[in-house]
Amino acid sequence: MNDAVLEVLKFVFPSEVIDFFDIVKTENFDNVLHVYFEEKNNPPSNGLKSNGFYEESCINDFPLRDKKVILHIKRRRWVDDVGKSYSNDFQLVALGTRYSNEFAEFLKKISRQQRDFCRTAWEIPIH
Repeated sequence: MNDAVLEVLKFVFPSEVIDFFDIVKTENFDNVLHVYFEEKNNPPSNGLKSNGFYEESCINDFPLRDKKVILHIKRRRWVDDVGKSYSNDFQLVALGTRYSNEFAEFLKKISRQQRDFCRTAWEIPIH
């Protein structure tokens, strides 16, 4: 993929996903865009062999063109010579959610603004 396309994708999807995962497939049905990612073969340390993938995780991300977006993430698993399993540690979702970090932060901000607006509206005296 060329550099210009990668830069655009970093504005569309979380940059960590674009840096460490490859897009392997997209599907568009029922007004939902499904984008499938697989982790690149970059082991967390030397001497590890790729050993398949963990079960796929789904992350809700910002809507695009009035379509809900679901990121399907497959993280890679590696093993050492004695069979101990390893993986990279990515924080792709906001704690306690299935939302990307940026999308969860956006929703929190909107929620705070609505709460503050409602609080302010109740404080306006009616004459």
